Amino acid sequence: DIADMHLKIRNGGDAALFNAVLCRLADDGGVDAAYVDAHVAGFDAALRSARADDVRATGLPEDEIDAFTGLWARTEKVVTIYSQGINQSSSGTDKVNAIINCHLASGRIGRPGMGPFSVTGQPNAMGGREVGGLANMLACHLDLEDPAHRSAVRAFWSAPVMAERAGLKAVDLFKAVGDGRIKALWVIHTNPAVSLPDADAVRAAIGTCPFVVVSDITAATDTARLADVILPATAWGEKDGTVTNSERCISRQRSFLPAPGESRPDWQIIADVAKRMGYADAFDYQGPAEIFREYAALSGIAGHLGRDFDISAKMTISDGEYDTLAPFYWPATAAGEGGRFFAKGGFFTPDRRGRMIAVKAQAPQSVPSAEWPLRLNTGRVRDHWHTMTRTAKSPRLSAHLAEPYLEIHPEDAGRLGLAAAGLAEVTSPNGRAILRVLVTDRIAPGSVFAPMHWTGETASLGRVGALVAPITDPVSGQPESKGSVCRAAPFKAACFGFALSVCEPHSTAPYWAKARARGGWRLELALDCEPEDWIAHARDLFGLDADAVPLAVSDARRKTFRVAFLRDHRLVAALFVAPEPVAVSRQYLLGQLDGEVRNDFLAGRPGADRPDPGAIVCACFDIGVNTIRTAIEEQGLSSVEAIGEALRAGTNCGSCKPELRVILEEAAARLAAE
Repeated sequence: DIADMHLKIRNGGDAALFNAVLCRLADDGGVDAAYVDAHVAGFDAALRSARADDVRATGLPEDEIDAFTGLWARTEKVVTIYSQGINQSSSGTDKVNAIINCHLASGRIGRPGMGPFSVTGQPNAMGGREVGGLANMLACHLDLEDPAHRSAVRAFWSAPVMAERAGLKAVDLFKAVGDGRIKALWVIHTNPAVSLPDADAVRAAIGTCPFVVVSDITAATDTARLADVILPATAWGEKDGTVTNSERCISRQRSFLPAPGESRPDWQIIADVAKRMGYADAFDYQGPAEIFREYAALSGIAGHLGRDFDISAKMTISDGEYDTLAPFYWPATAAGEGGRFFAKGGFFTPDRRGRMIAVKAQAPQSVPSAEWPLRLNTGRVRDHWHTMTRTAKSPRLSAHLAEPYLEIHPEDAGRLGLAAAGLAEVTSPNGRAILRVLVTDRIAPGSVFAPMHWTGETASLGRVGALVAPITDPVSGQPESKGSVCRAAPFKAACFGFALSVCEPHSTAPYWAKARARGGWRLELALDCEPEDWIAHARDLFGLDADAVPLAVSDARRKTFRVAFLRDHRLVAALFVAPEPVAVSRQYLLGQLDGEVRNDFLAGRPGADRPDPGAIVCACFDIGVNTIRTAIEEQGLSSVEAIGEALRAGTNCGSCKPELRVILEEAAARLAAE
């Protein structure tokens, strides 16, 4: 939104774009010949492959390609930030190589303000890699398939039995669970029954596994409900250890809450299990400081073996020094070495040269067809993380987007008969979902977008991972989560509902999606048939006894029904039903929960004396879209900064600023049309 240039690149066109950058560097004198000659291998082959590639794979007009490649070539300080859009692809490794090729060829690497910069999809992802949290590596970036590295780890830990080849990456691992090769599974702080591709098959595989253990802070996850044993673990605010960010900075994470109940930190759970298995001497840790010292000592051995990760300077710190450890960058060697990598070569390859790789752009493996005409892109939303096992607990974070949705271009929506705010039944060769329709021209025709966060705990059929094909990159194992194919059709409902309740509602409707709200819960519904008794249906939905008194109003001609349940004159639940998606002011209604009901409550909107704030835009300060529009009109606000000064919206985390700009543009367009 704040970019000088936005390229609407075709899915799969990233490698072709950066191959074009490499060609531009070569043609315009942007290659750092001295750096390449001294520190790089493979330049000629990479350039030949780039010249043979078809830049039309980007789907971009020539003038945009020329402008971008020229800007990249002319700008000395270039940082190429990439994330899941690059990584989650069947050719993600090649896309990353295409980016790195440009930085190696131009020598723009390892110097201030220059270099490729991977922003990973999970917090502390780099920290997980450092300790060997991948199927193809040992701790401290040691190579599992290198005999010298295995020998060093075997000697360090006195571990006589070592794996000699890489294990299964995530997608293949659950295929092995499904076909019976894996008979015991321990899932720690993740939710693969939702987050992985072909999620229905993953869920079925876990369900048939003979022994499943889940460590988590909640038993209310799709994966935990399949477990034989659930081990209560600690959350991030209760943990004590270190984390590493994408710029190699290791920071202490200190707990600020006590561990509740019988929960334990992950290291202690693992150590306790190891002790029960007979390895008490090897896992007799007294705390995270002791583990950190051991880790730092092993990293020194890795450094002597030519690996990049070395924090041996920290291997003798005391418990007190660990408690007060300030953030630091690796490497931090016992010899006092550190600093930047690669500005003067020194790559971690046998000849110490950086490798340029010949790359050819590849389209996603799933190809749209008459049966599956739409390209499905999945991703994240502003206020939620992963499968919402943490963030869904927050009413504030759920206020912005409370249900799973499908973004679709107006042309496709019109052709398919999908109405804005209606429901779409989305199917793929792998699964099915029902999603709220969001018609927008910010997505390209022929493509749709759906967020990956919703689960079986929060929606009836919102698990978008069920739609994604289990296709992976052959090197990284990353799934092609942004390149599946699907089709969409209107979901035929007999009626729609919106509900709110102080207690968690439980629905058996074909479509439901629920979220936390201040003082209770909110629920969206779509039923395939109308019940004979709406009040009885509502009581079952909310779990209400006879002491909850209903106030109801219905309109047989309009086919609407509305009921509020009171207990001691206070609102405990309400249900609004209509033949179309229910048009009420949700924020106003939610604000009445557990309070005395106003006369206008069942109207679904506030009276003139209480303005309707509209859908929440700024979750930090609960500022709704109607409040923002009114302030723009009445106060003449013309910038995001002015909105912030008037309403505070956008002045805290800032993540709503793009939406504020859109609201300003819409207001300006309305003013110009008057």
